[in-house]
Amino acid sequence: MIIEMIQKENDIKKLDHTQLKELAEEIRGFLLDKISCTGGHLASNLGVVELTMALHLTLDFPQDKLIWDVGHQSYTHKLLTGRKDGFDDLRKYGGMSGFPKRKESECDAFDTGHSSTSISAGLGYVAARELKGEKYNVVSVIGDGAMTGGMAFEALNNASRLKSNFIIVLNDNNMSISENVGGVSKYLGCLRTAQAYTDLKKGVEDTLKKIPGTGDRIVSRLKKTKSGIKQLFVPGMFFEDMDITYLGPVDGHDVKEMVRVFNEAKRVDHAVLVHVLTKKGKGYLPAEENPAKFHGTGPFHLETGDAKESKGADTYTEVFSKVLLDIAKKDERIVAITAAMADGTGLTPFAKHFPNRFFDVGIAEEHAMTFAAGLAAGGMKPIFAVYSSFLQRAYDQTLHDVCLQNLPVVIAVDRAGLVGSDGETHQGVFDLSFLSMIPNMTIISPKNRWEMADMIRFAADFPYPIAVRYPRGEAYEGMKQFRSPICYGKSELLYEEEKIVIIFVGHMAELADQVRKGLKEKGYCCSLVNARFVKPLDTELLERLAENHDLYVTIEENMLTGGFGEQVLDYISGAGINVRVKNFGIADDYVEHGNVDLLRREVGLDKDTIVKQIIDEYV
Repeated sequence: MIIEMIQKENDIKKLDHTQLKELAEEIRGFLLDKISCTGGHLASNLGVVELTMALHLTLDFPQDKLIWDVGHQSYTHKLLTGRKDGFDDLRKYGGMSGFPKRKESECDAFDTGHSSTSISAGLGYVAARELKGEKYNVVSVIGDGAMTGGMAFEALNNASRLKSNFIIVLNDNNMSISENVGGVSKYLGCLRTAQAYTDLKKGVEDTLKKIPGTGDRIVSRLKKTKSGIKQLFVPGMFFEDMDITYLGPVDGHDVKEMVRVFNEAKRVDHAVLVHVLTKKGKGYLPAEENPAKFHGTGPFHLETGDAKESKGADTYTEVFSKVLLDIAKKDERIVAITAAMADGTGLTPFAKHFPNRFFDVGIAEEHAMTFAAGLAAGGMKPIFAVYSSFLQRAYDQTLHDVCLQNLPVVIAVDRAGLVGSDGETHQGVFDLSFLSMIPNMTIISPKNRWEMADMIRFAADFPYPIAVRYPRGEAYEGMKQFRSPICYGKSELLYEEEKIVIIFVGHMAELADQVRKGLKEKGYCCSLVNARFVKPLDTELLERLAENHDLYVTIEENMLTGGFGEQVLDYISGAGINVRVKNFGIADDYVEHGNVDLLRREVGLDKDTIVKQIIDEYV
């Protein structure tokens, strides 16, 4: 097989051009075989096979720098840089990451995981190159969906000033995670059909240049005028007007043509954008027909595309989706917002039932949050559903535009806590810390599916900013017997004994219950409290429990620094309450990819570790 000839970076250059088509087919077959077993990002990687091959034929690694926006489409890049054997442990703990990682290979120039960052990072490399007097190529690949992010435009604005080469590859597959929306998508749609104009422009130029003696001068003069050939015939004027040379559109599955264009781009002495058209999911019909389903997938049956794992109970996201739909039927002021994640956040049913009250703003979390603030100021009840990891991108807007004005915006914080295989860039373990420090913010987190439903209803009626924090995966169905009404700022006392009290946050309910049982098996009395409210703290209960408890234990799937436990400790210390506090959470470090249960053991959020440490602390 040709793929076996690729053992390290730049080996692709040893192949004859007649072997490239077969290599592309082998790569797709390899990716399908591996990802159907391990899970991973499929559709995006199938779409960029030839694009990646063309870049590797054009660039020299690791000297040249290739930066992938988001980075989930870097599987072919990993293959072509000698990491084929790593795919057996793709996204497993201790195995190969599903994203570029500098510590994994010199050929990974920049760690990525969030959208719209590659142009900024590339510009940084270009500036460093010029300051140090070095010579290498810098290429940033960015998708059309990621181009809706404001950061990409900030970077383009700076790229226009460059006086040295910088190549931006716009990978245009007309599909981010959800369907692209807005003016940028519409503009790129026009460019996709602009080949006829490109051909006409070239024909006009060639004809004028044939005029003896004056042809070149005429073309040059026309190009300098507002009504010149560029303005009339060249697609990509948005980029050209920023002094960024536009090349394309080019077929993203024609390796030979892309190599030609990339080599042309390398000769430009400023920023140049190459517009490449690709098909997401190419080569695998289920992924071509439903790229969103195969954006990030678990193990699946290769023959049908069906998931190998049968669907279990409703997830927290599905509970959110159903309850929100029910609420919206009764209250016309409810509106829902997503940043290109309608399927992932459970808003697709809402969008179908209430299309005029559903807003997909594209990959633009900052805009989404301030947009929600504007809706709230205008008398609506906006609910912004967003993954915890991506909420980080809208921190200033949450603080300044929502909470400063004390507006009734509901932030549905999905994928909170450890999310597993996507690793450091996607773990939702910071939100409790960064939200808790914002004045006017209320934070709640449900212990099970029934409390999840109750909390969504509570949040929808709440007249101030509120975040509902819940994890990925099936909603816990234990503790069904505990379903007291939600009262503002009040925790839920589940079992009251003495000596030790465990106070848990949200989906740590099952673990906390296991810990309590483990302590009781060893002869210790133990109370159990469902925090419910991370902010504000139920200080009244904290003070009352001190009458017959001398050790408070907090459990949360969040960073210890700034988290719920630290707030409890701070209050106990400040109030002079004579109890000890032991906090369990995630230490001051990033958590890599892997199975969630394994990761919890690694960070010390498992029954045996916690029981042992509590006993050691108590004794």
